[in-house]
Amino acid sequence: MTNYDKISKEALKQVRPTKEQRRKLESLANKTLSLTKKVAKRYKAKAMLAGSITRDTWLPNKNEFDVFALFPEKLTKKQLETTGLQVGKVVITKLKGEYEIAYAEHPYVSGKINDISIDIVPCYEVTSTEHLKSAVDRTPFHVRYIEKKLPLGLSDEVRLLKKFLVSNGMYGADTKVLGYSGYVCELLIIAYRSFLNVLKASVKWTAGEIIDMEKFYAKQDYQKLVEMFKGQALILLDPTDKTRNTAAALSAFNFFKFKKYAQMFLDSPSLELMIGKDTQPLGESELIELQMKRRTELVVVKFIPPKVVPDILWPQLRRFADRLQSILEETKYEFKVLNKDVFTDERFIATAILEMEVSKLPAMQKKVGPSIFDLKDAENFLNKYKEQAIGIYPEDGFWVAEVNRDFLTARDKLVDSLTKPLDILKAKGIPNHIAERIANGFEVFSETERIMQVVQRNTDFGVFLRKYFEREKLS
Repeated sequence: MTNYDKISKEALKQVRPTKEQRRKLESLANKTLSLTKKVAKRYKAKAMLAGSITRDTWLPNKNEFDVFALFPEKLTKKQLETTGLQVGKVVITKLKGEYEIAYAEHPYVSGKINDISIDIVPCYEVTSTEHLKSAVDRTPFHVRYIEKKLPLGLSDEVRLLKKFLVSNGMYGADTKVLGYSGYVCELLIIAYRSFLNVLKASVKWTAGEIIDMEKFYAKQDYQKLVEMFKGQALILLDPTDKTRNTAAALSAFNFFKFKKYAQMFLDSPSLELMIGKDTQPLGESELIELQMKRRTELVVVKFIPPKVVPDILWPQLRRFADRLQSILEETKYEFKVLNKDVFTDERFIATAILEMEVSKLPAMQKKVGPSIFDLKDAENFLNKYKEQAIGIYPEDGFWVAEVNRDFLTARDKLVDSLTKPLDILKAKGIPNHIAERIANGFEVFSETERIMQVVQRNTDFGVFLRKYFEREKLS
């Protein structure tokens, strides 16, 4: 038995559901499907199971499944939403569960039965992916394709790939992770036939790699695909729709991270790479040492996260951090951001951190004006600064004014920019949901003591800080 065989055997003990776990989930899934079919039939609709449970690729800690209610195409969007929600509410209520309305392209019912999550999603029953009326309409095509193409004997290979990605922070196509979806994992196993083969193939991938499982396109047309999916690191064509890249959500960072970790595993297979290790929060002495070594300063903007779904929250957080950087780096302020990142536990805390190259500035600032020979502009410049300037004089043929700075620290500038009414915040480009929270209160700090207070209350923030500083070398 090879080292890899030993490791995969041990890993499979953790990723294969037990008989009791199977019985529990499959029993509820079948009961939910049967009930949904019965309720949906009143509206001339059908129902089907979706998700990894249908192809036996689910991981034991993922106690969830989806049921899709397929409605006739003749329904309007409003009718689909209203009827779909009605079906979902009735089903979860009859199962004695709790539910809430969640939102994607259509609203849907997200229910909870004990510790099992169930989404009941309405969609249109269309004849082909060329006639989709909404994004979720394609899911039944995915279910049927995987059921047809993925042999049961390869289910564990999918589980190993999923576990490898989960353990190393690359699983999930949501806006938080920007990684590999479950469907992408299943397609990769179909394409390469094993977890190990996926790793071997991935180390040879290059940016813009094309995987065309159904041979929709000739090789000479691949350049057109690169242009069609410009900026997407991996192009894995949807075998049910040749115009769609199933890996569109994958970030370049996670594309190259997967290649790196695949090579690491192939060079030296280890159980730690397969099942992961616990990351400890960054300690106070470590933070002090890192900032001294890097000669930078962390500025943290902290607030309560808005109550929106994660797929809305995370992109808005990233845009917020981008906007903070642009505010600080406006020419007249001269602050400089080295790097930035965002963190939220999606309930109690949201932060944008900015690592500053230049976070403090001298009290005096030199304003270089127009040429001394440009009489009109020179007059305007002199009039503008004659009251506030400490000194005005010509230098190298240009007028120069020495003035007091408005803001000496990045913190002061951010506090000033964010302490504004909601309409002003939105006008400044702060994303809507974030702006609403900021208008109700926020905190900006850079003191190590305050940062560590947040870490003590939320260790995940400390883990985030460690990962921020312990950057990956992906080349």
